[in-house]
Amino acid sequence: MSADDLLSFGPYLLDVQAKRLTRDGVEVSLATRQLSMLCLLASNPGRVFAKDALIAQAWDGVIVTTGSVDNAVYEIRRDLPMPDGAPLIETRARRGVQFVAPVTRVTRRQPERSLDATMQAHREWIEGRAALQSLHGDAIVRARCAFEGVVERLPDMASAHVGLANACALQFEMTRTDGRPDVESLAVAHKHALEARRLDPKYGEAWATLGFVLERLSLMREWCPALAGPVTRPLDSTDTVRLAQGKDDALAAHRESIRLEPDNWRHHLRLAACGWGEERLRHARRTLALLPGLGMAHWLAATVLVARGALAEAENELRIGLGLEDAPANAPADASANVLSPVALHWLLGLLLLARGNDDGAQVAFGRELALEGSGHLYARECAANTWYALGALRFRRGDRNGAREAFLECVKRVPRHPFARAALGEAPPADRLGSVDGAVAQAVYCAAGHGNIPETELAAAVERAVVEAPPGNAGWLLPVEPMINCAAPADDGSTRSARLRRRSA
Repeated sequence: MSADDLLSFGPYLLDVQAKRLTRDGVEVSLATRQLSMLCLLASNPGRVFAKDALIAQAWDGVIVTTGSVDNAVYEIRRDLPMPDGAPLIETRARRGVQFVAPVTRVTRRQPERSLDATMQAHREWIEGRAALQSLHGDAIVRARCAFEGVVERLPDMASAHVGLANACALQFEMTRTDGRPDVESLAVAHKHALEARRLDPKYGEAWATLGFVLERLSLMREWCPALAGPVTRPLDSTDTVRLAQGKDDALAAHRESIRLEPDNWRHHLRLAACGWGEERLRHARRTLALLPGLGMAHWLAATVLVARGALAEAENELRIGLGLEDAPANAPADASANVLSPVALHWLLGLLLLARGNDDGAQVAFGRELALEGSGHLYARECAANTWYALGALRFRRGDRNGAREAFLECVKRVPRHPFARAALGEAPPADRLGSVDGAVAQAVYCAAGHGNIPETELAAAVERAVVEAPPGNAGWLLPVEPMINCAAPADDGSTRSARLRRRSA
């Protein structure tokens, strides 16, 4: 590592050559000994230094006791807190001291580049990171612009490529349910995630970002081969193998991020979102241990419980995530558009209430979900669409055909490709999609809405066959609470489909 390098860790930027430390662009004052020790440790992340070696190099031969090292380490930890309480330096019993925070090397390629310019780029990186965490659509666009500027000025800064990859991937997420998703942004995200991993293969955030992008790519190719357009033929066995391999690569990348940075809640959340069954439950629980109250982690755990037919446990999980145990029925929804937002929780809670016949409770939950649509949250529009579909099903079951149609139209207004709402409106699912779980369910919805006359036993067999043939993963997890075809059933009902879903979510 060159002495001319700048070292970035958390919100800090360390100029080893000038012995200058800044936090978010503001200089941090440390005692000379502590700063010398920090430069030595941060320049050699992961290496364990014996206390005698630290005394020799940081104290320039001055005779002190090992207690001075312990005191210096304590002061560095106290004065340099890391986000989320992540560790910076750890003491290894009977071995010494180790710098454990992820370090990104920033090379000053051009001698004329001023430190002020570098500090400005670092400030932009901090601003971009904060914008991404909001999961607000407008903020994601601003974050992409900020990270593009940082990458242009500091092309060897792995964390800048990570930020840009995440911003581009989230821009794709904003459009994934549109008629023409922003696949170009997803391709840019892939490029920068790979570059971040190349620049720093021990950087957990780089691996986690790559895993997220790879998962998005595998899901896109499920209906859009080569990211070029809609599927024009049924998926064959080669496609299925390729998709499974893409998902496996994504899981492997997420697992590597946790191996490198085991206490980063974001890594556990992303693995939970990518994984399924017990792995999803385990990492959702770990996320909540590191960041209590994170709604998405409760939602992810609840999805596995729904697939297992444990509907009461799933409802309890959602209520904990929403803090609704003692809340009045008319309590206003939290419309905050940030990482702790309850987006999607009220919708799924409404489906659970609907499945057990509590229509009034379901309507309250659906109303709360719709109240979040204006929050600007990344997934608010998609969740609102799903909620309108559920409301359409509720109205249809009550015999209000006109009200149901209005609700289904509200759904497709937000997500034009919504397969179940389109089926309920009378659009038969394409023949080449009937082999997929969504295609088989759409056909069942089409018939349930009175547009077809296929026998119920034949429809059930088609859904079951699609579940059997689906690649490993969460396909069909919503079947127990699908509102138009009344799939809800006790976990011990003995049906083949329920048993298969439970096995798939083990």
